[in-house]
Amino acid sequence: MGAASTTATLKDATAIAGIGQTPFAKRLPESEKTLACRAILAALDDAGIAPSEVDAFASYTMEETDEVEIAKAIGAGDVTFFGKVGYGGGGSCATVAHLAAAIATGQASVGVAWRSRKRGSGPRPWTNTRVQLPTPAQWTRPYGLLRPADEIGLLARRYMHEFGATRDHFFNVALASRNRANQNPAAMMYDRPLTREMYMTARWISEPLCLFDNCLETDGALACVVVSAERARDCRRRPVYVHSAAQGLPAQHHGMVNYWNDDPLTGPSWTAARRLWKTADFGPQDVDVAQIYDAFTPLIPLSLEGYGFCARGEGAAFTEGGALEIGGRLPLNTGGGGLSEAYVHGFNLITEGVRQLRGTGTAQVPGATTCLVTAGEGVPTSALLLRS
Repeated sequence: MGAASTTATLKDATAIAGIGQTPFAKRLPESEKTLACRAILAALDDAGIAPSEVDAFASYTMEETDEVEIAKAIGAGDVTFFGKVGYGGGGSCATVAHLAAAIATGQASVGVAWRSRKRGSGPRPWTNTRVQLPTPAQWTRPYGLLRPADEIGLLARRYMHEFGATRDHFFNVALASRNRANQNPAAMMYDRPLTREMYMTARWISEPLCLFDNCLETDGALACVVVSAERARDCRRRPVYVHSAAQGLPAQHHGMVNYWNDDPLTGPSWTAARRLWKTADFGPQDVDVAQIYDAFTPLIPLSLEGYGFCARGEGAAFTEGGALEIGGRLPLNTGGGGLSEAYVHGFNLITEGVRQLRGTGTAQVPGATTCLVTAGEGVPTSALLLRS
């Protein structure tokens, strides 16, 4: 009997108004809580917003700091929205998406998302043998698939077998990220160039993945501030609008190895992408720069296919001819990404996307007005389309 309803979207209703980060290093002396607070306060200062105005928080379930302690430490006021997103690197973009949804629906007005991690100096999650294995891992870890690198190595080998991908294609990914890090003074690999010979002779981590196919191990923290589009126009920095956001958990998914999916190489990015583009005013061909989750080099060609930049099986070939470099078909991970800037569960891809659309990147794509940011492929994931 009521009026016909229309589908509500988050399109450009909110914006990232501030970003902040700590230094990145293999070992930092500060606690994760201290690092988190420093990144959050830097992001609030970047936006020109007082900590007392923060009324929303979003983080990862793997985040060791919590909103109660963070809110007290930074001097936040009453908090009316808080939430956590699962699946490690798959949650990065979703933290921003959840804040955007809360702000767009009036549940909060100033949201903070953050990730603080001491992975460089801390323990590896899979080394704790006292913790009972989750049910899926009971079928993999006893047989040698102990680490994410082992699981992605399995998918990489299948991708090479089915579609002719080679180590040279993976090198293209590693090189593009390293070249951008060499332009970024904040990157851990800033002063360490990579050559093909170095790549091809590097030690194996989990064959066919060598040392340079794997992300860095980093201590550090990052944060961003999300507000309404209207509020953002009055903040210190040029607004970067959240144009579209999505999460993706495909049917019959099994983390990393995707055994029970009809096609293990069609991962969560395909599910997230369908939703992401459905509510957007532009498509893959209109993306000026991309920040694609790169915990491992093979995730890039798989994601290029999932998000529609090329057809199924063509992701490896897409990387040829400098396509991922500045001036190429799709400039990628312009701060250095997880492979060469820092690995903090992908949050640095969000902050770099913001810098690109502000025009302040250390390896700036000229005239960039649209950016895709993705979270971890291989696990339940999320993605953002940002525009200036």
